[in-house]
Amino acid sequence: MESKKEFFLECYKLGIIKFGRFTLKSGIESPFYVDLRPLASDPKILKNLANYLLEMLPLDNFDLICGVPYAALPMATAMSLESYIPLIIKRKEAKNYGTKKLIEGIYQKGQNCLLVEDVITSGKSLIETIAEVENEDLKVADIVVVLDREQGGKQLLESKGFKVHTLFNITEVCTILQEEGELSDDEVKRIQDFLKGNHIQFDEKKRLSYQEKFENAQHSVSKKLLETALAKESNLIASADVTTTAELLALAEKVGPHIIALKTHIDIISDFDYEKTIVPLKALAQKHRFLLMEDRKFADIGNTQELQFTSGVFKITDWADFVTSQVIGGYESLDCFKNVGVVAIVGMSSKGTLTTSAYREEALKVAASHPNVIGGVSQNQLPDEMLLFTPGVNLADSGDGKGQQYNTPEHVFKTLHTDFIIVGRGIYKSENPEEAAFIYKNEGWEAYQKSL
Repeated sequence: MESKKEFFLECYKLGIIKFGRFTLKSGIESPFYVDLRPLASDPKILKNLANYLLEMLPLDNFDLICGVPYAALPMATAMSLESYIPLIIKRKEAKNYGTKKLIEGIYQKGQNCLLVEDVITSGKSLIETIAEVENEDLKVADIVVVLDREQGGKQLLESKGFKVHTLFNITEVCTILQEEGELSDDEVKRIQDFLKGNHIQFDEKKRLSYQEKFENAQHSVSKKLLETALAKESNLIASADVTTTAELLALAEKVGPHIIALKTHIDIISDFDYEKTIVPLKALAQKHRFLLMEDRKFADIGNTQELQFTSGVFKITDWADFVTSQVIGGYESLDCFKNVGVVAIVGMSSKGTLTTSAYREEALKVAASHPNVIGGVSQNQLPDEMLLFTPGVNLADSGDGKGQQYNTPEHVFKTLHTDFIIVGRGIYKSENPEEAAFIYKNEGWEAYQKSL
């Protein structure tokens, strides 16, 4: 393919951007008007456009592609043909006959859908589209846009936790056209002045600091976690997905100075022995000042969960500071977790997860109202009174080919207002877990400070 600049100039010949005085739908007079519909009439350009958009994306993350009607529909279709990712079609309005569907195509609940948009201005139409797609129990995390008018829409969507990938923005376009003699300096200045004066404002929710959350915390485990984070200047939880006591204790010794908690799956320890596994693990937790998080993901009726929590060989109640639990059993199923904090599984990071928007909404109602719950595992923002634990964090922002999708520390703190990052393979699979934990600790703390 030609260079990105050459490609844009080919597109420009089709009259996709006009300069002058134009009244927009909002009533604002704009010095430029963007209409990308002509791109669909040139098969070569449309094909190249699809490939440019696909090159920006982690394609393993998506099960479906959907274009925002109507201008983005041919773009999404071309992307589907080039990538072999199935296409679904969203109507502007549901049919009032037949199936009366708003989303057409073959899809399954829980699948991840990439949204394609031609131009982004305020972002409001995309917010509406996302809600309609998620109402079908599909998950939207990424949006790809051909041209950003730089009037606040991209920032709005990113503030809500979506990743917005843009091929061009209007400043970049003006620079190209100015260099080619298509725009005068005065015209560029007028466009710049317009953008400065017409940036759409939105109320960006300010995240609370650890100190503010500590002062407002009601649960003793919440206070202890936040106190530890402040003392160690760390928000890192290391996931110990190892299978022997020796590996578990060795990892705890190496990463202990840099973490606020160690997340265990105690039932995968093949040689578990309470005296040989738990007693020295508790000693390491005290030595390095970190908490123990048992990622049991309880998911049963209350009586069974109480037995799993207090009995058996693991005796989780005797050593875990906090545990994870599904909330599928309802409010009362969480009553059994005495003297520990509960992290509710509100959403999961795996591809095709069934924790859809409808499920998350109901799960959050249970979690937010229960006194044992200190926070949640989620890929979305939570209420301020709940601590947000975000798994799937990796400095390499890509998937693992097995459905796991990763987020960088910067992304989860900036857009999700994460409180604590959970890192697994990025630490315990590294050649030097101690060094990796140190790096993640610093990256996480820096990302937190930048998000304030």
